[in-house]
Amino acid sequence: MRRVKIDKIVLSDRNAIEGSTLSVNEKELCAHLLEDRHLKSVSLEVAHPGESVRIIPIKDILEPRARLDEKQDSFIGVISDANYQAGVGTSVALDGVCVITSGSMVNFQEGLVDMSGPGAEFCLFSKKANLVLVMEPAEGITKPEHERAVRYAGIKAARYLGAIGRNASNYTERVYPVYTTEERLEKFPKLPKVVYVCQAIAEGLLHDNYIYGVNAQGCLPLLCGPTELMDGAVVSGNCAAPCHKHTTYHHQNNPIIEDLLDEDGRTLNLMGVIVAPVKTAFAEKERIGRQVFKITQMLGAEGAIISEDGGGNPEADLMFVDRLFEKAGIKTVLITDEYAGSDGASPGLADVTPEADAVVTNGNGNQRVTLPPMQKVIGVLDSVERITGGHAGGLHEDGSVDMEIAGIMGSTNELGIENLRTIAI
Repeated sequence: MRRVKIDKIVLSDRNAIEGSTLSVNEKELCAHLLEDRHLKSVSLEVAHPGESVRIIPIKDILEPRARLDEKQDSFIGVISDANYQAGVGTSVALDGVCVITSGSMVNFQEGLVDMSGPGAEFCLFSKKANLVLVMEPAEGITKPEHERAVRYAGIKAARYLGAIGRNASNYTERVYPVYTTEERLEKFPKLPKVVYVCQAIAEGLLHDNYIYGVNAQGCLPLLCGPTELMDGAVVSGNCAAPCHKHTTYHHQNNPIIEDLLDEDGRTLNLMGVIVAPVKTAFAEKERIGRQVFKITQMLGAEGAIISEDGGGNPEADLMFVDRLFEKAGIKTVLITDEYAGSDGASPGLADVTPEADAVVTNGNGNQRVTLPPMQKVIGVLDSVERITGGHAGGLHEDGSVDMEIAGIMGSTNELGIENLRTIAI
């Protein structure tokens, strides 16, 4: 993984990286995105840390990445053929840059990012140089067509920007070994074998993720190497609650995977990452849960981490798999967040099980916050009253907002990538 550090974006008539400044050819990128007939217009905005800027509504956030080999594409299988393996070779990332997709709302479960003020404290994206794609859909298209158009636009833009980093001279590199199962067992015979199960919502109605370009609604669990997710193997099309949804950025920069890789070969043997779709019907939850259990047993795992994606319904999947694991002697840690009421006194999870005796929570989405007005709004401000966490009357005449942190992108993210922490009391 080759990382090119960027702290400033300039809209320009050329593409270049000079020092830590990224120049983006505005006209060329917009023309590239408008090749999609489902989009009526695209404009680019830039937002930097500390600025008095609010971005709303946000559908997805991505880190620009490209393969160093120009014959290959990042985000394999999404807008290109899935004709080679993700997670091997060399990938280039623009570290410090995010592509944010915005414009007219697709669905009510979209969020906001404040670049300064109290809202910025809940959100890592406020510390990034953000290129915002403000997109309006073509007349007469459906919501699924609208979601697909903005999803593809975000991926195209992230890949376009990532390619600029191929020729950058200043970068840092980290090499992640890619082992076969046989090699792992030979190299680390005495270390405890661990798997990581990463939920990926696949509930339909714009609550979907895509695995190598395939809607996870049509997938059984997939066993991956940990570096595959870094390479865009999972892409978000998920318009679920902003606070705990996994954006594509979160999949690309999954901190659980990164921490496990830090320990891999030292204190544990990371046997693989299982991407587990989350569906709504209980029969599907059992089918998928038992497949996750089967794969874990076949790998001989002695320990597991399971991270939730979404809230409420996915907690049934979380607890079902936890019961299977713990009863089989596989020590399991669950990672989630809560909706425990504004005072934190209500039950935080929709399902529980006695076997779930090691649980990490990343915050309470019902926690309330008042966000001050910003000098500039990118997007559509009045959508704050319709997004998850907002409410009618929450937007005041001066532009300040009363809302729950559920509406802030990633505030209680269930991968633990954000700023809230758990304190035992």
